[in-house]
Amino acid sequence: MADTRTTRSVIAPLALESTTALLRELVAHLRENRTQLREEWARRITEAKLLTAMTPEEVFAEATAVYDNYLEALETGSIEALETYARNLSERIIPRGVETHEVVGIVLLLRDVLARSLFGKYPADFSRVLDAYEPAANRIANTVAVGFVQERERIIRQQQEAIRELSTPVLPVRERLLILPIIGIIDPQRARQLTEQLLRGIRINRAKVVVMDITGVPAMDATVANHLVQTVEASRLLGATVIVTGLSPEIAQTLVNIGVDLGKMNTVGDLQGGIEEAERLQGYKVVPITMEPA
Repeated sequence: MADTRTTRSVIAPLALESTTALLRELVAHLRENRTQLREEWARRITEAKLLTAMTPEEVFAEATAVYDNYLEALETGSIEALETYARNLSERIIPRGVETHEVVGIVLLLRDVLARSLFGKYPADFSRVLDAYEPAANRIANTVAVGFVQERERIIRQQQEAIRELSTPVLPVRERLLILPIIGIIDPQRARQLTEQLLRGIRINRAKVVVMDITGVPAMDATVANHLVQTVEASRLLGATVIVTGLSPEIAQTLVNIGVDLGKMNTVGDLQGGIEEAERLQGYKVVPITMEPA
């Protein structure tokens, strides 16, 4: 029994060493034929109509970098450098409109081009070559695809965040007076972001009065209406009075249905009236200017 365990414990490291050595040999062959294989890969990318948003020169430049990183990952088994390159590549090409299937497609094409070259080099022993090459190649393809998808999702989140911020701007009108014009549908996520932006604006501008205009909000469900009330209360805790303008009958009914006492909310019919009320709360008043005769 002891002899059997010893034999098994030796076989595994030997198999690993054999695979590692074989991969180094394969990489040496692929590096030696780098120019030819890289050109063939770039040609097949063009034939497959992938990366069409990029120029042929850009495709060839990226193909060169991907090829070298691919071989390094094959040889060392380490994908850290490839992951970094994949993220950087994604940052460059996603804004150009490159899709996920294109990135996956070019990596699979490279895997196929290299496999065909290895078959031509080792036809009699290709089964053993494939056993060493294919798992490593699949891991690399998965790494690049996952990296691209993650970067794409990150960029989409950033774009969504920017759109939300543009859709709910907190505008300083004068010292310690803010206006928050809200347009469009408010869902729970946007309501939370609205609250965060407003409270941040109150703190940064040391605002005492906020005019929240919801004239452009067509409807509001009970969850969002309740969040609106909480936003008004949170603003009050920071020392700011919120004046709500443009309240539609439908939204007013929603607020009543959830038990909000509208008498405790400072509401004004329209934005102009809200600004006048805000100025009154701040101690401003309109004084007519008398023009002296020339």
